[in-house]
Amino acid sequence: MARTEITSRDIVALGYRREQLSIFKRLLAEPAYFKEVLSKHPKGPEDVWQKFFEANPWIFGCSLSLIYFGPLDERRLEQIVRGFDLTGPGKRVDALLKSHAMLSTTCFVEIKRHDTDLVAESSYRAGVWQPSKELSGAVAQIQGTVSAALEHWQAREAILNADGSPTGETLFTTDPRSYVICGSLGEFQAEHGINERKFRSFELYRRNLIRPEVITFDELYERARFIVEAEHINDVA
Repeated sequence: MARTEITSRDIVALGYRREQLSIFKRLLAEPAYFKEVLSKHPKGPEDVWQKFFEANPWIFGCSLSLIYFGPLDERRLEQIVRGFDLTGPGKRVDALLKSHAMLSTTCFVEIKRHDTDLVAESSYRAGVWQPSKELSGAVAQIQGTVSAALEHWQAREAILNADGSPTGETLFTTDPRSYVICGSLGEFQAEHGINERKFRSFELYRRNLIRPEVITFDELYERARFIVEAEHINDVA
């Protein structure tokens, strides 16, 4: 520890992330465990993930983009976006993030469920599957949320708290990034292999979206796992 200058705080932080990563995996892979956790969340399955990511904003910060995104200072991920003060009635976004750099930009995240279908049950035409109602609805929802926010925001906004006092944060709102976290690529696993036509339909749909970017829960998990394992290797080296 002395040689590598690893502090007790570093060890605790890495241990916490590894523990939370294990919970993430169990929520994805163990239906019985998810059902157990769900029993403590009367608002439903999406609230399970909302609370999990509220407790672990580092997963979004490390996994959504090469730019580090985190919550606004002293705020939950979930916000109502109406005007620059982010208070009052308006459209709700599951996660409103800001980039951490010399200038801070905005990012919107819509969180659905890991078991949400990505494509419709039946094909639209032979070999072609349209996106599921839930996925296309989530895309339309976050597009509407971003549009509504930009109708009120200026290109540069000073963030205010609930009583109107400036927080010291300034956000630049030009063309915000946006993401939908939805479903799992395991959906395309058939009994004897991958249904390539279904996967192709989904991949073509999301790759041709300008905004938002669609990321599946298993992709988010693997990115977070890579970050944690990389931290562990660096600390031991």
